[in-house]
Amino acid sequence: MVKAPFRFFPLMLALSLSLPTLAAKHKTAEPVKEPVHLSGPIVLHVDLTDAPRHILHAHEQIPVVACALELQYPKWIPGNHRPTGPIDNFAGLFVRANGKDIPWRRDEVDMYGVHLTVPEGVTSLDVSYDFLAVPGDTGSGEDGATSANMAVLEWNAVVLYPAHIPAADIPVTASITVPEGWKSGTALTPTQESGNETSFKTVSLYTLVDSPLITGRYFREIPLAPEIMPKHYLDVAGEAAEDVDIKPAVLDSFSRLVREASTLYQSHHYETYHFVLSLSDTLRGEGLEHHESSDNGEPEHGLSDESLLMLDADLLPHEFTHSWNGKYRRPIGLATPDYATPMRGDLLWVYEGMTQYWGDVLATRCGLWTPEQFKEALALTAANLDQKPGRTWRNLEDTAIAAQILRGNSQSYSNWRRGQDYYPEGELLWLDADTTIRQLTHGQKSLNDFAVTFLAVGGNTPPKVVPYTFDDIVKDLNSVVAYDWRGFLTDRLTSHANHAPLGGIEHGGYKLVYEDQPTKFEKAALGRRGGVDAFYSVGLRVRKDGTIGDVKMFSDAYKAGFAPQWKIVAVNEIGYSDDGFKDALKKAKEGSDPIEFIVSNDNHFRTLKIDYHGGEKYPHLERENGTPDMLDDILKPLAPATK
Repeated sequence: MVKAPFRFFPLMLALSLSLPTLAAKHKTAEPVKEPVHLSGPIVLHVDLTDAPRHILHAHEQIPVVACALELQYPKWIPGNHRPTGPIDNFAGLFVRANGKDIPWRRDEVDMYGVHLTVPEGVTSLDVSYDFLAVPGDTGSGEDGATSANMAVLEWNAVVLYPAHIPAADIPVTASITVPEGWKSGTALTPTQESGNETSFKTVSLYTLVDSPLITGRYFREIPLAPEIMPKHYLDVAGEAAEDVDIKPAVLDSFSRLVREASTLYQSHHYETYHFVLSLSDTLRGEGLEHHESSDNGEPEHGLSDESLLMLDADLLPHEFTHSWNGKYRRPIGLATPDYATPMRGDLLWVYEGMTQYWGDVLATRCGLWTPEQFKEALALTAANLDQKPGRTWRNLEDTAIAAQILRGNSQSYSNWRRGQDYYPEGELLWLDADTTIRQLTHGQKSLNDFAVTFLAVGGNTPPKVVPYTFDDIVKDLNSVVAYDWRGFLTDRLTSHANHAPLGGIEHGGYKLVYEDQPTKFEKAALGRRGGVDAFYSVGLRVRKDGTIGDVKMFSDAYKAGFAPQWKIVAVNEIGYSDDGFKDALKKAKEGSDPIEFIVSNDNHFRTLKIDYHGGEKYPHLERENGTPDMLDDILKPLAPATK
């Protein structure tokens, strides 16, 4: 069990060293016989003035006594559910005391640990190092978080801590230096500001890592829903001044988001909340949850371009929901005491799946999406899952258990491998649960009631972790309405059925159908990335240069011999283009000749034919006449209208 992150003991922190450590020159250090104590907080300073050059400089003063000591770099990062600490971008480590270098040696098994021996008479270590935030180096969220005009700091990238102490029990006093003229935002409490340097209130290591910071040349901090307590802020930085000049209608939707979430969850588990938002085509896209803030990254025109705004409308509602579901209520397997203990993700269909559901619902209730846009997005989700043959061998539960090996996988054969389907299929599961509750209670109760029971337990609290188990989920669902919830959940978690669980859509008054024109939502998605989505027709996803991204297993394209990463050179003897491919699908529907493709596999060319005549197919939700329109009821706002 993780201790509450706001509880820490700044004076005497016991450090139990259970593993013998190695000094330099391969000598084994003597085991420590008495507990080692920290006499005060770690003092951490991060210099961000070189952020435009993609390098962060850090310095720590760590209070110590003479002992064999292991320092740990965070490995298992909360919210990533996997060992993604960007150790490969950690460089330039020097450890000194009393002006002398102290040799260190990396652990031979755990690359995130370094061992050293603290000499007699040393009471503080001076530790310096750099973090190389070069875009695209490792694909972690900390990479690519800097540009010429802004930087987002996830503190786990720039901190070393004594191993074997719970993160909630290690106090840290942090400060930063930013480039001239840049401003910053974070949920941390500033204690002193002088020029470009800001110092923050001492917090636990847990809270520090849980509190991202954004800084930039073009920065605004905007209060949201000012009548709601605790206070909420949008901390936004852009690549240009106009990027942070946000339309009043968008800001109104963000304020409505705060009101809708407060009404739905009927609690707060933070003392203030900051939506940290970067708007940049240079920085990585991001969505990472924290107790009192969230790290969100969108394209530079993400709030001004209507298409981009629609495509990313669920981001802030999703990460905001995590403050309740994921940070406060957390699966027991993810409630680890430090960043070295492995996480277990078997309940991620709750942590992420239910958050995906509520995030999409809240995006609609607050006006970031229209109900029609919600349904168009849901149609894409349902169709993608419904046509994944991989579900016949890998069930939903295994996508959660295997989360640490599924994130970031190639698109190639992703329909057979499956990916992080605990997000979208978890959404379908919780929609099914919502509509089931509404049916069982004749509309008197809904998943809204479960949200209060499950997420508001304990009322308003400061940030802390209340772990849960599968049994707790079943118990709380039964407290809303008695039903075989254990069987309901188990069936959906372990199913190897050919088709996705579409009961929630059907109970909601709709059915999944395919039409020859994409929805506005899918048109926007295709416009953003380019290419052709013929997955629901011939079984191909093709990029705009003709490269095949994915081939649906057992589809017409698969049977014809297509493979991912091959390149379509021509369709029906005409050089490849997106419009040409779609035109060939239309013509094949009107005739009997197969569609002919010339494809290249590493400059080896061959001709393949697909004998398909069904035309283009794109997913839509169609209203089932004569059934209750439950889905539209779900999407209605809960919060009272404001003047």
